Amino acid sequence: MVLFPPIFATPAAKKMPVILDTDIGDDIDDTWALGFLLKCPEVDIRLVVGDHGKNIYRARLLAKFLEAVGRTDIPVAIGLDANLKGEGPQAEWVRGYNLNDYPGRIYPDGVRAIVDIIMASDGPVTLIAIGPLPNIAAALELEPRIARQARFIGMHGSLRRGYGGALSAAAEYNVKEDVGSCRRVFEAGWPITITPLDTCGVMDLSGKLYRRVRDAQGPLARAIIENYQIWCRRQPTLQAPEMPRDRSTILFDTVAVLLALGRPWLKVEELGVRVTDKGYTILDDQAPRMLAATGWQDIDSFRRFLVDRLTGQKP
Repeated sequence: MVLFPPIFATPAAKKMPVILDTDIGDDIDDTWALGFLLKCPEVDIRLVVGDHGKNIYRARLLAKFLEAVGRTDIPVAIGLDANLKGEGPQAEWVRGYNLNDYPGRIYPDGVRAIVDIIMASDGPVTLIAIGPLPNIAAALELEPRIARQARFIGMHGSLRRGYGGALSAAAEYNVKEDVGSCRRVFEAGWPITITPLDTCGVMDLSGKLYRRVRDAQGPLARAIIENYQIWCRRQPTLQAPEMPRDRSTILFDTVAVLLALGRPWLKVEELGVRVTDKGYTILDDQAPRMLAATGWQDIDSFRRFLVDRLTGQKP
C-alpha cells in the first residue's frame, strides 16, 4: 500500500498531485472548498471534475470560477450525465458563460480523464471527493489499477454523530444519493480517509472571521461570496437573514481539503466502515478499514487557518 506522509505546513516538500471530484453547484460548501484548495500551495491540482449529474452546469461553474481567480492552468472535466439533471441554485452566476471560451483545457470525458491522469502520474495522486461518487465508481470499473496509484479522501458518512452535531448518526447525503457507487469506492482497496458528519457537520464561519472573507477584496473571496449571495436567494425555506451577511452555512467539504494536507486539529481513528442499503455508514470490524476524522481537537484554529488562506492575509 502506498504511504502518503502529511505535507501540511511543509512548503519545501514536493507538491502533492490532486484531483478534485465535486458536486459543486448544489450546496454552497463545494464552492468554499474549491476556493480553499486553490489557496493551498502544498498541492498541484491536476484536474477538477463535476460529479452527480448536472454535468455541463457543474463544468461551467468550475471553469468560470477558475477563470475568475486566474487559474486557467487547471483542466476542467465534464462528469457523467447521471442522476441529477438541469441546473442548480448557482445558475445565475454562470448565465451567459460559454464553456467553449474557457482558456484552459476541457476534458469531455471526466471518467477517462481521472483514469488517465492517475495512471500517467509519476507519483501517487490524492483524489479529493466531496460529493456522491458515480464518476469515481465508473473510473474504478474502467481501470481498477487506479486504486494502486491513488488515495481517496472524501466527505462521506456519519459514524457517531449526525447533522449539526446530533447525537445519533444519519444517512449522509453523499452516501445515500448513490449507495452502490460509495460501496464500490470504499471497497476498492486504496488508502481511504473520510471526514464524516462527526467533524465536518459542525464546521462553519461566523462573526469577525466570516466578515473577513465577506469584506476581502481579492478575486477568490469575491467569487465565493458572490456565489453564496446568489445561492441564498435561491433557498426559499432559508429563514436566516444573517446569511450571507454575518455567517456561512456548514462548510462540510472544507474539512476534506484539510485532510489532504494532513491531520492538524482533528482526531483520526482507523475503523471498519460498512455502507447499508439505506445509506448509513455503520462501524463494523469486518468491513473495509479506513481513517476517519471523528472529532475535533481545535476547530477554531482551523477556522482561522481557513480564513487566512481564503483572504491571503492574517488579521
